[in-house]
Amino acid sequence: MRKVVIVTGGSRGIGAAAARLIAAGGAAVVVNYGQAREAAERLVTEIEAIGGEALAVQGDVANEDDVLRLFRETEERFGRPSGLVNNAGIIQPQMRFEAMTAERFRRIVDVNLIGTLLCAREAVRRMSTANGGSGGVIVNLSSVAARLGAPGEYVDYAASKGAVDSFTIGLAREVAAEGIRVNAVRPGLIETDIHASGGDPGRIDRLRSSIPIGREGRPKEVAEAIVWLLSDAASYVNGAILEVTGGR
Repeated sequence: MRKVVIVTGGSRGIGAAAARLIAAGGAAVVVNYGQAREAAERLVTEIEAIGGEALAVQGDVANEDDVLRLFRETEERFGRPSGLVNNAGIIQPQMRFEAMTAERFRRIVDVNLIGTLLCAREAVRRMSTANGGSGGVIVNLSSVAARLGAPGEYVDYAASKGAVDSFTIGLAREVAAEGIRVNAVRPGLIETDIHASGGDPGRIDRLRSSIPIGREGRPKEVAEAIVWLLSDAASYVNGAILEVTGGR
């Protein structure tokens, strides 16, 4: 049976790298995106050019109606999903905690945590053998910030990713007997544009010396870990948080 995998925030960075590798492995890929329509459509075209199957679906994962539409369009095109990569996430400009607003807190939590919960809920509703599904795999994207705390920069982001870690462990234990494995990947400093969106495009250069392996990671290196967790090679891995940090 053909695998069908949804990748949220899949138009660029780690999400796009994961979508490419998943498609190269023969699965149909649904590329969810928020605003970057052109990038998402280019990725779909790229996947189709190598004989793969892909669909771009716009939607804010923090919006329940958008998430429901994402899963509905997936089923209409490819059938029930067998995999979900909860990659969509945001940061806000760097600042100390006391300068942050409640509005900022809500948006960080809405996208990074509520979005992950909503997408995982819809995946479980379709994958669980208790609901008539055939099982599946969920991979959540955490961050090394969950462990390090991101002081003076993004403690709210770090807190949201810490919650993703807790959720991963709890859900993994809840649905394991229903044919669903749930794991997380915890990237470190990765060469993506998320740093610029936080107002510090030179952040990797500033922090490179803190990485024991001596360099930043590449999106494809995180994607390789995601694809492994999705695969049967990781069939006995459940409730794990896999660090891809260069030892940081």
